[in-house]
Amino acid sequence: MSDITKEALEVMGSTVPFFTYRVEDTQYFEFDTSKCGPPDPMVNAMAGLKLIDGNNKKLVMINHKYPGGLMEKISENYSHTREELPDGRVKIVFSYIDGESEKADLSQNSCHG
Repeated sequence: MSDITKEALEVMGSTVPFFTYRVEDTQYFEFDTSKCGPPDPMVNAMAGLKLIDGNNKKLVMINHKYPGGLMEKISENYSHTREELPDGRVKIVFSYIDGESEKADLSQNSCHG
């Protein structure tokens, strides 16, 4: 996996750097909000999810904790895997769901509560 070349990517509405890379036939979009406070994780996740428009694209979020508020908003529209990293951060990989991801309201990018 060390052969991966990450390229910087400009993402509309983001507040942290995004990177893109390919693994086999899948394009990944990645961002790290582990040093950010609210609302940055939600804002950047919503901006990044707009890039996921097919099964061959995934969004990788690195965060300081599991983003429960975000998951409440998008769990019906995107599948995800969760990985606890050795340094205590959390890595979440979001995947497209045919027929559901298109319905996501990605304009709601703040936590209320």
